[in-house]
Amino acid sequence: MALNWKLVVDTRNAPVLADFWAAALGYEPEDQTAFIDRLLADGHLTEDAVTEHDGRRLFRGLAAIRHPDDPFDPATGIGLGRRILFQDVPEPKTVKNRLHIDVHAAPGTTDDLASRLESLGATRVREVDQGPAGRWWVMQDPEGNEFCVA
Repeated sequence: MALNWKLVVDTRNAPVLADFWAAALGYEPEDQTAFIDRLLADGHLTEDAVTEHDGRRLFRGLAAIRHPDDPFDPATGIGLGRRILFQDVPEPKTVKNRLHIDVHAAPGTTDDLASRLESLGATRVREVDQGPAGRWWVMQDPEGNEFCVA
């Protein structure tokens, strides 16, 4: 039996953080515009539950990205494979993540990848060098969530 899952990330600005991670990982922002328009037209949703970002309609406080090679439901735009959902929460991040993403670079390009992620809004926190066991950067996304680049 296949196990279906998605990673959910609490955020202060779901569309902006989704844009960062889509660019960082080469994922695509989900476009649920047609689905939301149908729900609005049928009276199942009100305009105050919706926002717009980069020409797409989104459920207010939510934005998702999906791997470009994975299937998605054409009726809803929702990814059916590797997917990250960003949801707004009222409180800011206050402590170190208990779960984080490792982004892997091609051999010999870790610093180049870290620089590219900085250009998207990430921050380098520290370099970890464990000799033969590996070298990587601990970084933070624009909202301060830690991740590693190896």
